[in-house]
Amino acid sequence: MKPNRIALISTLFLAIGISPAYGVSKDMVELQTQVQQLQQQMTAMKQSFDERMGVMKNLLEQNTDAANKVTAAINGLEASINKQQQDRGAQVDQISGQIQALTDTMDELKVRLTKLSKQLEDLQAAQQSMAAQQTQAQQQQQAIAQAPAPDVLYNNALRDYNGGNNDLATQEFSDYIKFYPNTDLAGNAYFYLAEIQYKAGDYPKAVANYDLVLQNFPSGNKAASAQLKKGFALIELGKTDEGAQELKHVMQRYPRTNEALQARERLRKLMPSSPKAHQ
Repeated sequence: MKPNRIALISTLFLAIGISPAYGVSKDMVELQTQVQQLQQQMTAMKQSFDERMGVMKNLLEQNTDAANKVTAAINGLEASINKQQQDRGAQVDQISGQIQALTDTMDELKVRLTKLSKQLEDLQAAQQSMAAQQTQAQQQQQAIAQAPAPDVLYNNALRDYNGGNNDLATQEFSDYIKFYPNTDLAGNAYFYLAEIQYKAGDYPKAVANYDLVLQNFPSGNKAASAQLKKGFALIELGKTDEGAQELKHVMQRYPRTNEALQARERLRKLMPSSPKAHQ
């Protein structure tokens, strides 16, 4: 790397307040620890689900056997009624009552079987979901292990952004947010993504990313610029009142900044006759 480029990058690091590498490594260790804990919890849940599924299957088998026995008993009683109906008419009502009771029992067993089947399906779905989450956690852990160092990834993204390679810069800034979401420079990454979208005329997405800067990094060094450009984007979307309100907030929160001067000038153009534009 040429000396002047090294000096420029060093200046950028000092200007945007890069967090120490220790802080980033600590975040990575904490994230990996959380992923390992999640895997352990998922393994315990899988074992619990397997045990419960075994119990459910056993209950299903028992109820199925009971249902078969009840059906056989009903068939036997019906055959007995048909055979003895002519000479044992007095017993018909009693036997019919028994059949009705057995039929009611059969219906109850069917309801129980339906409920148990539904519970078993729910457990199987939960097991599949748990397996998918475990796979996703493993993939995330592997991706973190293979990710470039944060300073390298961010500098590459900033270099491509300044060089006009917006597609590559978008991917690199997105990767930085994915791998290092809790660092200070993640707010800068959101801001530059919004800038790329703003320049491309994709104002709704730009507004969304400016909002992420303001919500998640309100004290970051891009907060003033994010609020200013959010106001500009809202104006471009035809939401003039909302955009003007954002510009007024810039003037109130950052009164002695270049962003405040730009906000005042844009308000003056929007409302040349309004005295509030000069406040």
